[in-house]
Amino acid sequence: MAAPRLLPPVVEDLLPALAGRRVWVVGGSVRDVLLDRPSQDVDFVVAGDALALGRRLANEAGADYFDLDADRGTGRMLLTTGAGRKTVFDFARLQGGSIEQDLRLRDFTLNAMAVAIDDPTRLIDPTGGRVHLQKRWLEACSPTAVLDDPVRGLRAVRLAGELDARIAPETARQVENASRLIGEVSAERLRDEFFRLLGLTSPSASIRLLDHLGWLTALLPELEPLRGLKQPEAHAFDALRHTLAVVDGLERLEWILPEEDVDDRATDLVSGMAIHRLGRFRRPLKAYLDLNLSVGRTRRQALYLAALLHDAGKAKTISTDPDGRIRFLGHEAVGAAMTVEACRRLALSLAETAEIESLVAHHLRPEWLERTPEISRRAIYRFYRSTGSTGVGVVLLSLADLLGRHVPPTPQDVWSSRLEVARTLLEAWFESRPEKVEPAPLLDGNEVMRLVGMTPGPKVGRLLEELREAQASGEIESVGDAQAFVRARFDQIESEGKNERPPG
Repeated sequence: MAAPRLLPPVVEDLLPALAGRRVWVVGGSVRDVLLDRPSQDVDFVVAGDALALGRRLANEAGADYFDLDADRGTGRMLLTTGAGRKTVFDFARLQGGSIEQDLRLRDFTLNAMAVAIDDPTRLIDPTGGRVHLQKRWLEACSPTAVLDDPVRGLRAVRLAGELDARIAPETARQVENASRLIGEVSAERLRDEFFRLLGLTSPSASIRLLDHLGWLTALLPELEPLRGLKQPEAHAFDALRHTLAVVDGLERLEWILPEEDVDDRATDLVSGMAIHRLGRFRRPLKAYLDLNLSVGRTRRQALYLAALLHDAGKAKTISTDPDGRIRFLGHEAVGAAMTVEACRRLALSLAETAEIESLVAHHLRPEWLERTPEISRRAIYRFYRSTGSTGVGVVLLSLADLLGRHVPPTPQDVWSSRLEVARTLLEAWFESRPEKVEPAPLLDGNEVMRLVGMTPGPKVGRLLEELREAQASGEIESVGDAQAFVRARFDQIESEGKNERPPG
């Protein structure tokens, strides 16, 4: 029987254009073939001009191409396949004079494997990567491999989580030491590797490992002051342990509320209650979280970053009442400002920064709503007026925040109350948005001005917003109602203005 081919399927279509050249597929895509899983990222090593080859292939395939680092001879081609997916092909110049030497210069043994284009059944594996892959063992290719490129420390934690692998003790020491060299790595490379970790199916264990190895607070120094920070009696953990427990809670919510049917995932009362109240939103929630805020980075990843930063402002706002009660008044606003700085440091887009800032700024709102006897339509409208599309993420973060407050299990009555708030808010967004969140205006600005004889100005905007809120609350249902409302409110506003003028 013929030996199996070890090239990724996406490479097979490019073979005619690569024929006669000394080219190897290396790294993660070879690892994925051995694991029998698809790969959307392919790395080529080229003996010769890698940039010229990348440009020529892109021209022939009708793909996008750009140089990553012309001095180092690295380029990237983005090819859209028939399924509408983009495959990333990276081209790099051969280092060290031979493919074996090139591989020994790489990060980890299970990434230091290659397959030649002209010999697709032979695995080139000078460091024993295949055996390490089978044993789920993550080992650096050399005693200085991680320190030579500190971002590899972050990558080690991500790969360990992705492959369910153990990090070799000596490699772990390199990873820990590399966290002190974070300033040598560009923000973009740190961001990309960190977000790949946040994109893991189960990122919480990897985030805890990041903290253990010194990487979490190297990436997010805002979190270090939370370590050991005492919290009110309602909290079972200090502020940093609570933060990590919130990430655990967010992952748990994802586990019990996936896209597919979830009835058999009710392994305890907390899970069962969540499925019963929120299970009908599982598909729209998945679509919501899968939305790309930036190329290759989703709303789900942003939500995990917000979970890490949601209490960042606590160390700056802590106070103690005369009776000994600990408070963090305004920590959400202070934390939101700190979040903006963290997002800038990670070179996130404006859309991502705005999303994460809003999540942190508003994460307490569902808890505040919980204190009211009944959540009115007006309260629902005001919640989404403040949070916009991030409101759904705020709801999920609030649930995770509560899960992270208690040693499991969360008290049934407390959990039930928060779930009811979540159900009400998610129902409004996913099932009643045209009525309760974004009602179509019954009057526009010109109609309002003609109705009461106004000229353009802030009062027009105020009247329109108050009218919209009245519509959302169900108080106004017709154009006639809207006209009567505007006339009455205009008279009140004018009367208030006259009363506020000083005598003279």
